[in-house]
Parts: sequence; structure tokens; C-alpha cells
Amino acid sequence: MHLPRLRARWVRLASLILALALWGAGRAGAQGRPGPPGPPGPPGANDLVVRQLDFEGASSIPQDVLTSSIVTTNSSWFATSGFVRWLGLGAKRYFDERDFQADVLRLKILYRKYGYPDVQVDTLVRRTPEDVYITFRIHEGAPVRVDTLTVTGLDSFPERVQRLVTLDLPLRQGDVFNRFLMQASADTITTRLRDHGYPSADVFTGFTSHLAERLADVSLDVHPGTRAVIGRVEVIGAQRVDSGVVRDLLAARPGRRFSQTDLYQSQRNLYDSDLFRFASVQVDTATFEPGADSVPLVVRVTENPPLRLRTGVGYGTNDCFRGQGGVTLRDFLGRGRVVDFNARVSKVGVGSPADWGLADNWLCGPLQSDSIASRKLNYNLQTTWRRPAFLSPNNTLNLTAYTERRGEFKVYLRQETGASVGLVRRSPRRRIPISLTYTVSVGRTEASRATFCAFLQACLEGDVALLSERRGLATLTGAVSWPAVNNIVDPTRGHVYSTEVTWASRFIGSSRFLQFTRVQGDAAWYQPLSRDVVLSYHLHGGLIFAPRVQLTSGAPVAFVPPEQRFYAGGPNDVRGFRRNELGPVVYVVNEGYFTSDSVRGDPGRLNADSVLVTPIGGNTLAIGNVELRVPSPIFRERMRLAAFVDVGGLWQRGSEPFALSRLRVTPGVGLRIGTPLGPARLDVAYNASTLAPGRLYVASESGELTVAQENYPLPKARRFTFHFAVGQPF
Repeated sequence: MHLPRLRARWVRLASLILALALWGAGRAGAQGRPGPPGPPGPPGANDLVVRQLDFEGASSIPQDVLTSSIVTTNSSWFATSGFVRWLGLGAKRYFDERDFQADVLRLKILYRKYGYPDVQVDTLVRRTPEDVYITFRIHEGAPVRVDTLTVTGLDSFPERVQRLVTLDLPLRQGDVFNRFLMQASADTITTRLRDHGYPSADVFTGFTSHLAERLADVSLDVHPGTRAVIGRVEVIGAQRVDSGVVRDLLAARPGRRFSQTDLYQSQRNLYDSDLFRFASVQVDTATFEPGADSVPLVVRVTENPPLRLRTGVGYGTNDCFRGQGGVTLRDFLGRGRVVDFNARVSKVGVGSPADWGLADNWLCGPLQSDSIASRKLNYNLQTTWRRPAFLSPNNTLNLTAYTERRGEFKVYLRQETGASVGLVRRSPRRRIPISLTYTVSVGRTEASRATFCAFLQACLEGDVALLSERRGLATLTGAVSWPAVNNIVDPTRGHVYSTEVTWASRFIGSSRFLQFTRVQGDAAWYQPLSRDVVLSYHLHGGLIFAPRVQLTSGAPVAFVPPEQRFYAGGPNDVRGFRRNELGPVVYVVNEGYFTSDSVRGDPGRLNADSVLVTPIGGNTLAIGNVELRVPSPIFRERMRLAAFVDVGGLWQRGSEPFALSRLRVTPGVGLRIGTPLGPARLDVAYNASTLAPGRLYVASESGELTVAQENYPLPKARRFTFHFAVGQPF
């Protein structure tokens, strides 16, 4: 090669590299602030801050879609609000004249694809020496509508399949001719055909526009290809876990009809097993030949470590300090078995023997009045052996052994040791979890003597001892849950349904004193009213049925152990009441507060702070909630405001009739702050009603109870109730 020619090529190459470098530096300067100025433009144009970006006349396309389709963006709320703008906070977006001019063209193209060919976009720009205020004035014009929508290529399918494949397509006859919806309709048909065994299905779109008539003829030409089944399955990445375990977890198995949904379900099964941190189930495109009657699959996995340790500490108003720890052994003894060891403690600082006296200060002050559940350390030790893909890729078998002491605020303290065997099945299509669990345990429940006396008419010491003694409890529990929300932690769209039935009977090993049937259901709906505004509503109810048992004295009673009754009131149901204080309660006052003649003659003179409220629960529960969540004017990405109304009632069916007057209505407002664990919330509810009237007992120093008044109304101490919690109430 001649030297002059070589030198010329190097000169051209160096010039090109220099030009690219200068162009890149100019672009970086134009986009970054502060920094060197970008390419030359109008004087000061690249230094103007966008303080307003509005769209006028846009009724057919959501504003968030318009905003995301252009380059020019508005500055953050802190940088645009006149109230806090002087603080200098928030992200500033700068104005670029060339991008702005191109945005007009972008909006026109977007509208034409949405079916508005005559759209006109005008702009109103107001400049100051430092800022710019922009308004896009849009005149949409008359739309083009779909005159005919024809789907061809499905003649060989049965009529039932044709209806299923073309049912509720995004674009329909009479709609505005939206090209995005046309492609979405083609994709919908393609997905449905692939779920029916046609892996090579494809749909081609076409249209003819008649602009003068404002009509369009749309055609979707379907090429289904050949129906196929699953063929060879290759597993890549399984090292410690046997590849047979991977195949057992697959919903897509050799010989089954091909279904794209089965591939997704197989991938979810692999993740749910906790054996893999990455899983992918796809068609092996390297060996698959379109038109073949079998489809090879390739499964790629990356295994989780065989050992996982976890610890945590926390604080709760009704727990004081708490801690937990656990160990997980993955693929324990092979076949994908997972073993979990978990330990949890609570009431640390108030419950004996870990009593540090913290109940005497503000940290754990609310527990000072809880002489039942908080007087001892609460704990749970549990070992669970889990076998995924038990008889089916959709089944998981769980074997659990545990010992625990748990308490419910002001109600009971339960100590038991037991074991359970459970089967969880996820339905093949909708992945709805269905569980059946048999649990057998031996334990005893401690509650206040007033609870037994008021609720069961068991006031004698012998009756209380009989109902509190250690005995066996066997339950069979069936549960179904149907979550269909866009976010499990903080849902804004969808619904969650669940129901649970628990049956305890001597026929399955339970004590004759512990026989009951407990039924409860829960439903929550989430409806977005706009991009950031969500309306949520919730229903919860339950019934308990129990046979009557004969005690030492009195008539037979339908005994339901305190830990199985329903309780209401608190941060997750009727927020105008403190925890468990909605529904039947009894009141206990020490004899020292009941000595004066005036108080004995009129218990209404008692100081409300001297009366201990003891919830006794009920067998019938009905709760309803409505909550509106809106973004906060500041920190709208992390903070929300809420307004709610809670309605609920809890009563003892059989001893007190149902009446609408027993329902309590408590409105309120709340604040939600986003955290990695879910939204932290503060709710303030207004309650105009008092607690339910109940029997007032006077407790002597020896513990004997004397009835002072049958329907004692506790004077209302406060109108507003505050709750702090983590997670949405429902």
C-alpha cells in the first residue's frame, strides 16, 4: 500500500474520531447541569428551567402517555411549586429548543397512530430570564373508526375454539382505529393459540383507510402452524440439585400439549421451590423446527446456596422488643427437600423472665395494662420439612413440629406443643393456593377469671380450672386464597379473596371440651381512579359454631377456647377502637377503688383509668372498610394520604341478638410512607361511641370476683384513636 494513501486514511480516521468526541462532549454538556454549554442555540435557551408542562384539549390519550412520548419534561414538584421553590430542592429539567420542536412532531405521530389523522398541535411558550412555561394546545379532530374487523385463518378450528381465540379483543368494530390496539389484538390471538398447542402461531395485520368517510377496514390474518406437544427437555445448570427434581417441578412435561402458560408456570414452580435463584423455561430455538409436531425445551437454572441464615430484631407497640432467627437447609438429603428451623421471641423487656422493667416507660407503656398476654415471654420454636412437587408439580407437602407460647393483647396466653401435616396445591391455571392442614397439639390457655365468668357463666374456681387445664386439640383446616393484584405489598389494582374453615372434633382426636367449627371469609378490592389515586374496599366476616358442654354449675354452655374466638378493634379493622376492644368486654376494678360509699352506690363515678377493660371475644364478626389513598402534595413518590371509614360489629350469637345498632362507624385519616418493608402508616380515627356495656367486677386481694353492675357503661375517655403500623390495613 502506498504511504500517501495510508497517511490519508489515518488522517480521515483521526478526523472522524475527533468529530465524534466533540459531538459527544457537546451532548453531555447540553444534558447535564451544571456543566459546560452544549451546541450553540438561542441566547440562554439551554439554561431555562421547565417550570410548567401542560396539555390542553387532550381527552383521548391519558396525560401520562403524552408526557412519556416527548423529550421535554417538567421539573419536580419542589422545583415548580412557588411555596417551596425558594429552598432550591428537587430535580430541575432544562429546556432544549430543538427537542421541543421535535416534540410537536412526536405528538402528531402519536395521535395519528391512536386514530386521529387531522390532529393539530399548537404551543404556548412563556419565557422569563430563568424559566420557561410550556403548554401544548391539542386539537384532536374527528377520529377514524373501525368499520370492519376481519379475522381469517381460523376456519379449520372448531367454533368453540374460534370464539375463545377472538373473545374480547382489544380492538373491536366501531372503536377508534388505534394501531397500538390493532397490534395488541394480533398479540392476543397469538398468545391464545400458543396456549392451545400452536408454538409457531403468528398473526399479520393489515388495514385500509377511507379518510373521507373516517372509516378503516382492519384484517388480522392468522397462520396457526402445526399443533405440537412437548418433546425433549434439557436441563442446564443443575449441579447439586438432581436434574430429576427440576423435571418434577415442570408443568410442561414431555408428551403434554404445548402451552406457553405451562412454560411460565414451570418457571414459577422452580422459583417457589426456593432451590434456585434463577430459572428460565423456554423453547430450544436452536433445535426447534417450525412445523414440527414436538417442541424441545431448555431449562436453565442457577442454584441457591445450600444454607441460608437469617436474623431480625424489631419493636412493636403490643410486643415491646422482639427478635427472630432461622436456618434453611436446601436440598436436604436430596430430592429437593427443604428444612427450615425458626425461632421467634417477643414481649422482651416486659415478659418474665426477660423482664427489664421497660413497661414502666414510654417504650412499652401500653403493655402495662396487659396482665395476661404480656406477663410472660412469648416464643415460638418451629421446624418445617418441605417437599416440593409432591405427586404433582403443583403440590407441596409440609411437615411441621413446634412449641410456642403466644398471647393476644389483654385476652389470653396460650402455651402448646404440637405437629401438623399440610398439603398446599396451586391450581394449574390461575395459581390459586388451596391448602389442607391437620394439626394436633397439647396445651393450655390462660385467661382472666372475668373472661370465663362473663362469657361462659363459669365463675366457680373449679369451672375455671377445668376449662384452663392442659388438654389435646386436633383441627382440620382448609383454606383457599385468590390473590389477583399488581403488587402484594402495596396493591393499587385487582382483588384478594380468601376463605378458611377450621373443624375441631373428638372424631379427629380433639378433647370433648374443644369441639367447634370456625368459618371466616375475607375480600378486598383495589380500584385506581387515576394514575395515583386508589379506592380500596374490604369485607371480612366469620361465624363459630360449638356444641354445649356441661360444667360443674349452671346450664350447659357452648365453649370455644379464647384463642379461637373472634376479636376486633385495632389498626387493621375498625380503627376507632383500640386493639380487641370492639365487641363484648367485661370490666374489672380493684377493691381499693371501690371502697367509698358514693362509688358503691353509683359505679358510674369510677375513674375510667382505674377500670381494666378485658375483651372476651365473640362468635359472630362483620367488618367493612372503605379507604381512599391519594398522593401527598410533597414527596408524592414516597408519601400518600388516606381517608377512610370503618364499619364493624362483633357479638355473641345466642346470648345477644343482632341489631344494626351494634355496628360501629369510625371515620379517619392516615399517612402512608413507603419503606422497603411496605408502607409505614399512621392512622387517626374518630369514634363518637363508647365501648360496649359489660359486666363490672370488683376484684378482691385474693382474686375473688364480685359482680358490681350488669351493664356498666365505661365513660368515654377519648374521641380520637391513633394507630401506627407497617403495611396496608387490608
